[in-house]
Amino acid sequence: MASIVRWQPMRHMMSMGDAMDRMLDEGFFRMPMPLAIWGDGNLAVDVYETGESVVVKTAIPGVSADDIEVSITGDTLTVKAETKDEQEIKHENYLRRERRYGSFCRSVTLPGGLETDKAEADYTNGILTLTLPKAEEVKPKAIKVKAA
Repeated sequence: MASIVRWQPMRHMMSMGDAMDRMLDEGFFRMPMPLAIWGDGNLAVDVYETGESVVVKTAIPGVSADDIEVSITGDTLTVKAETKDEQEIKHENYLRRERRYGSFCRSVTLPGGLETDKAEADYTNGILTLTLPKAEEVKPKAIKVKAA
């Protein structure tokens, strides 16, 4: 036996509004994966602090160490690199092309009190690691408390 169900048009309008919100939030504003990694020509960086230094890490795959330029001016660290396109494959033979080619750059403001002239850079397996030692006057110092 069939039952009669009351029609509630606003219920359907609310679910359509929720669907539109989801579509706008997820469909148009989420970047595709290759652009989410590279951004608009910038490198994604991790900057963290240890007791002795500040460490900056960034992934730069497909670049030789000779093609990476690192400079520090004042309290600004700048990393530049360039990847080159492979010229042996014709564009019409591609089925999919997602890897990015070209130059990219990232500048990061560093905390004060670093000995930038003693900075070390290591590039292993596509990861650039910069270690910038802290000056003695900004390193944390322990003060022993004496009981009276």
